[in-house]
Amino acid sequence: MKSSWLLTGLLALGLAASSPAMAKAFDVTILGAHGGLDEGNLSAYLLREEGAQTGVLLDAGTVLNGVDKADQAHAFVSIAGAGTLGYARSGRIVHQVIQGYLLSHAHLDHVAGLVAISPDDPGKPLYALPSVNAVLQEDLFNHRVWPNLGDRGVKPALGLLHYHDLIPGQSMALAHTALSVEAYPLSHGGVESTAFLLHSGQDALLYLGDTGPDALEAGHRLEALWSHVAPLIRTHRLRGIIIECSYDNSRPDTQLYGHLTPRWLLAELVALRVSAGVSMRGFPILVAHIKPRLSEGKSAEALIGEELRAGNDEGYAFTIARQGAVWRP
Repeated sequence: MKSSWLLTGLLALGLAASSPAMAKAFDVTILGAHGGLDEGNLSAYLLREEGAQTGVLLDAGTVLNGVDKADQAHAFVSIAGAGTLGYARSGRIVHQVIQGYLLSHAHLDHVAGLVAISPDDPGKPLYALPSVNAVLQEDLFNHRVWPNLGDRGVKPALGLLHYHDLIPGQSMALAHTALSVEAYPLSHGGVESTAFLLHSGQDALLYLGDTGPDALEAGHRLEALWSHVAPLIRTHRLRGIIIECSYDNSRPDTQLYGHLTPRWLLAELVALRVSAGVSMRGFPILVAHIKPRLSEGKSAEALIGEELRAGNDEGYAFTIARQGAVWRP
């Protein structure tokens, strides 16, 4: 029997239009897709189990504007209150659907939306590696950059947000959802970033915050991550991967600053396939964190999409992340 992710990939490529609809384990609503420049469209991915009324936000560069954009695209028709309008409708999604924030690192394009919405979104847990929570505590929620709305740090700690330190490789249940998460450190140009492995029953989804390739980051964190998820690929339990590709291939390696290009992304995916030891043809991959180009010509999404297709000898099912869209791996 073909695996579910292989069938999903064939559907995405338009090669299996007559196949019956497959059950989906996850819904990913893209509140923000870009890796900088556009302050209203920065990294934020709302993850829910299919049909669930609650979920968590993977990074939070854009929150309220992302909710509005996704709602305008009818991404929340199954969960938003029919009798609410405007900010009341968005507020219902922010307050009742988003039940926590998983923060890969504390760069502004991953936390700015959280900071902006925080006074009106009390009681939420912040899930992150200790190094990431320390930056939030010391450098953002410190009564200088922003009031200390957290439950620890400089006094007075107002306690509206609750820090939860993730221990690498250890599972933590995510409150008010049926999801759990494991965190794995990544290297991002001298900053510790994070990969989150989310579990829903026997199914899993992998989200990577910003990361450079092992060859440029002088480490083996992606290699270690691939070895962790390889068994899930072999047993067809990993439903998909969300991974960054910030620049097109014209960007020099010396100016990547802990990011990936199509060439490096494809090389790392080969390393993952080798670690898994099975074909990954048709495997769903959401390409995230693309940085817009401020020059004439093709968009960054178009260039990166072309370069990924040109080098896609392994047959991955790539989807370019776009604000307001829903991705169902």
